Amino acid sequence: MTPAARLGAAIDILDQVLDGAAAEQALTSWARASRFAGSGDRAAIRDHVYDALRCLRSFTALAGADTPTGRALILGLLRAAGRDPDEFFTGEGHAPLPLSQAERDALAAAPEMDALPAAVALDCPDWLAAPLENVLGENFVPVLQAFRNRAPAILRANAVRASVPVAIGVLKSDGIEARPHPLTRTAIEVTENTRRIRNSKAYRDGLVELQDASPQAAVAALPLRPGMRVLDFCAGGGGKTLAMAALCQAEYAAHDIAPQRMRDLSERVRRAGVSVTIRDEKALLGMCFDLVLLDVPCSGTGTWRRAPDAKWALTPERLSDLLRIQARILDRAVDLVAPDGSIAYMTCSLLASENREQTDAFIGRHPGWKRSDERVFTPVEGGDGFYSTLLTRE
Repeated sequence: MTPAARLGAAIDILDQVLDGAAAEQALTSWARASRFAGSGDRAAIRDHVYDALRCLRSFTALAGADTPTGRALILGLLRAAGRDPDEFFTGEGHAPLPLSQAERDALAAAPEMDALPAAVALDCPDWLAAPLENVLGENFVPVLQAFRNRAPAILRANAVRASVPVAIGVLKSDGIEARPHPLTRTAIEVTENTRRIRNSKAYRDGLVELQDASPQAAVAALPLRPGMRVLDFCAGGGGKTLAMAALCQAEYAAHDIAPQRMRDLSERVRRAGVSVTIRDEKALLGMCFDLVLLDVPCSGTGTWRRAPDAKWALTPERLSDLLRIQARILDRAVDLVAPDGSIAYMTCSLLASENREQTDAFIGRHPGWKRSDERVFTPVEGGDGFYSTLLTRE
């Protein structure tokens, strides 16, 4: 495919996302229907789509458009990159149709990047700007700027299988360049050939797992000790379960209200060389644990680099629903914690309503509990946005 044809495909996919489709779903559907596209084409189109979604507000404004469309976003992307749209919008082959006079007039009248309102330039929804600034303070602008850019590819070295230096060496044998990440001792940043990771020997043999540095650091700070009983109550794919099991030999159990999210966990456990028991709600009756990890459903405001469509899909109503779900999960966890045990509460959110305020409300409903070891991770430290704290009985 030509560069122009790739942009044309990105425009079509972006229009689907703007109509409500999930970005991953739209990209997968396009790829399945476009067998002619090579791996390089698919990668480039994916990059165009995600770059445009990360910068949806600013690219729309740079195109001089009032509302986002696939064409407006790609025009804004080209303008931000200093490229001439007429080079690509030719209508030849599968290239986008030539610019209309209205589009030319809009581009000519559009402001420069440094003249955009702050929230537009930072690609932040207006209703979330103040809550995020209250939490981030002087880091508000650097963090939001980071969210406009692609996240680095981060791996976790599985200590059961290999050290960080050994894992980096095995990755190199497959042409993947990587280096230690400073946030935590298990983290590895891939610097070249990230798309080879899943087919690499290091990944296939369980030496590494894809996991951002922030949750790795949060897991490393947990009060794990040999032989303790640990429950990952909102396990999802099981990334944090595996991270804990690689750090300390204990009795690990994984649970999720939607068991299909754990469908690959047994294979991941086998590949990682650890032991984890999957338990449904019935199996948890009467059980108690020394540590219950709650990586609760959340707004994902800390993952905007990796899931930028979630930024624009979030609404105040959806946030209210999430807050109620988080509270119910916290209340359920109390019955699962041994008398001297603890709850590790985590979110991939930077909003106080989901973090400090949510745990304050929990303590208010359950006198005798206290919070400690509270940490907020941001891209300033090298990870995604992430929150963790420990809740224990006084």
